[in-house]
Amino acid sequence: MALFVAAVLFAGAAAAADSSLDEVVVTGARTGPPLWQVRGTAPTATVWILGTVSPLPAGMTWRAGDVLHVLASADSVLLAKPREITLPRAFWMLLTQRDLLMLPGGKTLADVLPADLYARFCAERTRYGQGPRKWERYRPLIAGALLEEVALEAHGLSQRLDVSLAVRRLAHEHHVAIDEVKIPAAPDLLAALRGIDAGTESECLAAIVATVADGIPLLRERALAWSRGDLEKLRALPASSEATCATLVAADTRAGNLLALTRHEWLEKLESHLRAGGSAIGVVEMDLLLGDSGLMAALRADGFSVVDP
Repeated sequence: MALFVAAVLFAGAAAAADSSLDEVVVTGARTGPPLWQVRGTAPTATVWILGTVSPLPAGMTWRAGDVLHVLASADSVLLAKPREITLPRAFWMLLTQRDLLMLPGGKTLADVLPADLYARFCAERTRYGQGPRKWERYRPLIAGALLEEVALEAHGLSQRLDVSLAVRRLAHEHHVAIDEVKIPAAPDLLAALRGIDAGTESECLAAIVATVADGIPLLRERALAWSRGDLEKLRALPASSEATCATLVAADTRAGNLLALTRHEWLEKLESHLRAGGSAIGVVEMDLLLGDSGLMAALRADGFSVVDP
């Protein structure tokens, strides 16, 4: 999911000419988002894992007391290497890589989408105050991402809040070393996005439109469950539109390989720390952690002791 969201947000950032991420406000209060404890083979080896979700309430205050407590004795912080698109790069994409963003041959969404899906998209576009030609020439995935961003903003939610930025800052303040996990870079993500077929795009847009129409209260519920550390609630809630799209996109060989590579790089990094000794804290997207193919299941299968929050 996180890989798919990153690719679409990169392209959406170029379309909107805005690639900024916001950092959540941090307080020292305890009992916040869930932390897993994983014990390694070395006697002193422990990795604490903070799972993150998106979107989050705009302007939310993150109760980071548990993370601060772990940081006080941590040797390192494990973070994904930041993916960034600068404003000049966004404009360059608009000029030179229009196929990432725009439909070919002057087509519009009305030309390429099934009539019923197009009607639902138009209804939500109107509902959120956008004109009848808004996003008409964008690819379905990009149009859907931009519609969802507008809808989330109207409901006080944001996909641009980045908990890892806050943890990175806390690590610097506490003089804790940062060990970055190498994940697919922007060019790899955008190449995968370019190769998604039209049918998959339509199915993803349908999932996004369904979320915009009826699913935003569930996204807010998920964000609140995350902020309270309610793992049981997080597991019980339905998958988001991005998770649905990620499943579809993963069927594509290139995109599926990138998803597998992301999981592999995280697993390698976590297990190297668990074998080496010392204490670390990692910040990982929740969708990479949970489920039968998630990192928690993989760590257990490899013989590590995992203590749920």
